[in-house]
Order: sequence, then structure tokens, then C-alpha cells
Amino acid sequence: MQRLSSLEEQVGFWQRFEHDLGDLRELLELSAQDDATTRELSENLDRLERTFTEHESKALLSGEHDARSAHLTIQAGAGGTDAQDWAEMLERMFLRFAERRGWPTEIEERSSGEEAGIKSVTIRVEGPYVYGYLRGESGVHRLVRQSPFNAKSLRQTSFARVEVLPDLPDKDVELDEKELRIDTYRASGAGGQHVNKTDSAVRVTHRPTGLVAQAQNERSQAQNKAAATKILYGKLLALAEAQHKADLRKLEKGDTAAWGHQIRSYVLHPYKQVKDLRTNVERKDPDTVLDGDLDDFVEAELRLKRDGPEPRS
Repeated sequence: MQRLSSLEEQVGFWQRFEHDLGDLRELLELSAQDDATTRELSENLDRLERTFTEHESKALLSGEHDARSAHLTIQAGAGGTDAQDWAEMLERMFLRFAERRGWPTEIEERSSGEEAGIKSVTIRVEGPYVYGYLRGESGVHRLVRQSPFNAKSLRQTSFARVEVLPDLPDKDVELDEKELRIDTYRASGAGGQHVNKTDSAVRVTHRPTGLVAQAQNERSQAQNKAAATKILYGKLLALAEAQHKADLRKLEKGDTAAWGHQIRSYVLHPYKQVKDLRTNVERKDPDTVLDGDLDDFVEAELRLKRDGPEPRS
């Protein structure tokens, strides 16, 4: 039914687009005689161009799991308290981006920092093609700024790693229990009636690979185990895909030693700039980007997958 709904939406869009193009042709015939009609034609043409660009991006989402919802994990890296604060800034950025897109979100696991910020957070982002849009955000994000945690306000470089995995149906998740280590612990952070009172949070480790997933937001230990296992399965799929493509850089994204290989740099001092190192997209308004305005970066990454990197001059 989800697949049918998606196809009906796509067909409906192009039918409406064709109708709007017909209206533009009629306006074009009248525009030579009326300045007001010319202005209306220009405005409608701009609107259709923006709409076409948005749906052109969606047409690039043809991966096996691109149409699914996603689990987005942020982990603080090198940089101490600044890095934990940076991880929390990224959490807000992605939550605001999801809000702009109308995607519901749910915090599945969150570990607070000792002084400020967070050590890690996992967010479930729901909606059609969420994974396809967000998968390009996986990698290391680097922040350069004057540290608010240093009395001398010295310049500080901080790192955080983002991992995006598809939200798979329960029927697709099958793992050998013998290969899993299950640890339970008491949930941290804010919670309701059932959180923080029992050891309901669950950490699942895949022994052969060392991959780890955890969940703490569900009401029971069994529900958290199921949620963590689903996330772990997504990690294993991502690892298998990377191995199949023999892409060592993708494998390194989960390795602390490789965190210097950032995908995007956010500079707040001594100048203001956000630059994606894969697509070369630059923005001079980092405050707006950190408020969730990521469309330029997301769409450029989608086109990079289709067209490949531009030749170097």
C-alpha cells in the first residue's frame, strides 16, 4: 500500500505539472499584449522550475532502501566538551531539517555529556524517501569556532560522526542470536514513567564485526532489544554494501582513526563558511545552515551520485 501510494503521488504530480504547463502556454500567447500577464507568466514559470527541481532530486533516489524512513546517529568525536556540544548542535540541525520537510522524528537513544552537549543520539526520522535524502549526510562533520568552554575563547576544532541507516521492516531483520551480546543498563536523560527506573535500555553488539547499536526509548526491555537489533541489522547491511563495492573510505567512517576525513566543514571563526568537501558546495551563512537549511548540500550530493565528481581544473 505504501508503494501504491507513492506511485499514485508521482503520477498525480506529473499530471498536474502537465496541466500547469498548458496554462503557461496560454499565458505566453497573451503576454505580448499585456504587461500584467507577462509578470504572471514569469512568476508561474519560476514556481514550476522550483517544483521541477525538487522532483528531479526525488527521481535520483533509486537505491534499494532509498524510499524508507531512517535512523540517524550522531556521535561526538575528538574535541572533548566542545565536540559534545557540537554533536548537540548537529542534533538540532537535523531535527530542524526534518521539521522543515514535515518528517516526524523520535529520539531512540540519547547520552548526555558530562559538562554540556551529548555523547551520542539516535533519531528515527519517518517519511517517504527519508533515507535516500539523508544517506549522504553520513560521515565526519568538522566545526571550527572560538570555544565557549575556554576562558580565553581560543579557536577550537571539533568533530562529530553522523551515521544514517535505513529503517527496515521487522520481517527483514534476522540475526543469529549466538553472534549477539546483549547488555542492559539504566536509561540516561529525561524520561517518563518507565524510563530511568529499571534496566530497560539495551545495547546489542555483533561479535564478529564489533558493530554496536542501542535503544532506550521504548517502554520495555524487549521492545528496546527489538529496536536496537533493527538498527544493528541496518549497520550490517551498510557494511556488506561497502565491502561489496570495495570502498575502503566507507568502511573507515566507523573508525575513530579516520575521523580526520571529514565530509563537511563548518567554520564560525575567523570567517563564516560551510563547505562540503565532496561537492564543493559553499555557503556563507552557517547560522542558517545550522538552523536546518540543508537543501543545497543534500541535492548536490544526490547529483554527485548520478553524475560523478566534476573534473578538477
